[in-house]
Amino acid sequence: MEVNWTEFLQAAELSVLGIIPESSNVTLLCNASVDELSRPAIYKPLSGERPLFDFPPGLYRREILVYELSSYLEIGIVPETVEVNGPYGVGSLQRFIPNDLSSNYFTLSEEESHIPSLRLLCGFDLLINNADRKANHVILGDDGNIYGIDHGLCFHSEEKLRTVMWDFVGEEIPEKIIRGSNLILENVPDFMHLCLSEEEIEATLERAAYIVTAERFPNPPEGRFYYPWPIL
Repeated sequence: MEVNWTEFLQAAELSVLGIIPESSNVTLLCNASVDELSRPAIYKPLSGERPLFDFPPGLYRREILVYELSSYLEIGIVPETVEVNGPYGVGSLQRFIPNDLSSNYFTLSEEESHIPSLRLLCGFDLLINNADRKANHVILGDDGNIYGIDHGLCFHSEEKLRTVMWDFVGEEIPEKIIRGSNLILENVPDFMHLCLSEEEIEATLERAAYIVTAERFPNPPEGRFYYPWPIL
């Protein structure tokens, strides 16, 4: 049965099945149901977020923003994510992707067939300034597609790119990311203004301009640690 996932997630009633272990913030596996249709989904409530010194409360909003931008730019590598008022209050709800639990970025990068999708995700991370791209945040869905998940730490106004995906240094950034960067430079979509500060918007535009001008992945930054911790 074909599902309109954003409409389904927005309308779904949630029942919590359990907590996802080893998550920095409360991450819950839920059963989402509308009438006779039920599907698993990932719920991240604001009430379960751990305070951070460098990001404001409401990381769940950035999860939603990353999906909206991925959809707007027709990148299609982030599962559908919406805002809900669930059992533990307001938060994000994301389509659960059945996946190969034995895979991660390091194993997937060994397969040549996955490289185009990984390069696309790497370029998207550069645009959104992803500060936490762990290897296990790259999954291979049972549908054969690569997805990026866990995007709460993105869009900071300072350069904070931390990722395990440094294999593409010096290579060409995918044309889809360059086109998307141009699109943002021409017109910042309204949904970005609803979530980000003016400083964060300006920094996003600077990254987009870099992508359009450089057209190649940068070297790792000097003077700071540029891998996430832990890396898995």
